[in-house]
Amino acid sequence: MSGAVADHGTIPPVRTVCVVGSGGREHALAVVLGRTADVVVTPGNPGINGVTPEGHTLTTSDRSANEIEADLYVIGPEVPLVDGLADQLRATGRLVFGPGADGARLEGSKAFMKELLAEAGVPTARFGVFTEPDPAIDFLGSLPGPWVVKTDGLAAGKGVLVTDSLDEAVADVRAKLSGTAFGAAGQQVVIEEGLVGEECSLLVLCDGRRVAALAPAQDFKRVADGDAGPNTGGMGAYSPVPFVDDDLVDSLVAEAVTPLVAALRRRGIDYRGVLYAGLMLTPDGPKVLEYNVRFGDPETQVVLPRLEGDLAALLAEVAAGDLRSTPRFGDRAAVCVVMASEGYPDAPRTGDPIRGLVDAASVDGVTVFHAGTATGSDGAVDQVVTSGGRVLGVTALGDSLGEARTLAYRGVSVIDWPGAHHRTDIAAVPAAATKESAR
Repeated sequence: MSGAVADHGTIPPVRTVCVVGSGGREHALAVVLGRTADVVVTPGNPGINGVTPEGHTLTTSDRSANEIEADLYVIGPEVPLVDGLADQLRATGRLVFGPGADGARLEGSKAFMKELLAEAGVPTARFGVFTEPDPAIDFLGSLPGPWVVKTDGLAAGKGVLVTDSLDEAVADVRAKLSGTAFGAAGQQVVIEEGLVGEECSLLVLCDGRRVAALAPAQDFKRVADGDAGPNTGGMGAYSPVPFVDDDLVDSLVAEAVTPLVAALRRRGIDYRGVLYAGLMLTPDGPKVLEYNVRFGDPETQVVLPRLEGDLAALLAEVAAGDLRSTPRFGDRAAVCVVMASEGYPDAPRTGDPIRGLVDAASVDGVTVFHAGTATGSDGAVDQVVTSGGRVLGVTALGDSLGEARTLAYRGVSVIDWPGAHHRTDIAAVPAAATKESAR
């Protein structure tokens, strides 16, 4: 059934949506919103322009969101949320899905997030917050390992070290607090005990008071097979998660989300958007790794395509502070495999022409979401080239996780550019034990 009710009361019909952002998350949002509305994405990417099967237009624009007229505004990335774009748009009477700057501090400052979790009584890893290296190193020495060192501020998903080496953790603390690793974002660090267990990503809609969970997903943060190599923004994801059933989702919401929303309200924060809970299902029970204030990437690419009904109407309810619908998801599974540029995540090479996009999109069930692409030119011929580290999210829907995985890798197999790489084990062993992966 539909993910939104037919009678929205004072909520106007959503005919046009403005999505802010340029990555794979925004491409996925545009495609699913485009089932029922016209969508303009600012600034967008070359993969977005077109017409949906339902006959709605997807376009990109170089205008700012403030200059675009729409019935609903959906802000994708964390940076404009932290910078207060939702507040600016609401001040002009716009209907906005995304928290204001006060709520976005949950992601803008990991120290603030951990403080709020402690206040709310939400289970999380033992932690400390430091601005000087000596007390930070002393705290590291008090933990049994593995060790987790996080920049306090935004670092595009790459400001976290998870290591079994105390010496590596100490060196990382010194590099971050000196400003050489992540500049101002790293000059305060959060140090945590490492957690072991099954990881789960849970996206939860929040209208300021009420919450509604979306289907869970699991993502893969390390760059190489077997969870080897450095942490990235995400190398793939799948949904549903076999070991996270509806009862467990209800329990996670009750333990990790509802108390947090209550703590936000006590502070006078009217949070309207999505809460992205990164959870570790430890032997001692679920614990929150951290919260993000936007749709996850690449989790969005596997969760939203499974949604049944009208996403635009559902997000409008959230934006209006009047969430009355229950999101519904189909039985089909989704798998997303991220294709990345040579050198990612440390120094990705860009400007390489991408071959095989049309062939991949012709694979049954496959959608290629653009994450880091641009339009280049070879003489008089326009072509799509790489413009970032994570370039494409090749996503497939199937009747089972196995089928979706097979189709996604079939799509990957026909795409190529110099130095392209991807993991070959996305969704291969859904129940494999994992250590904490960074966000």
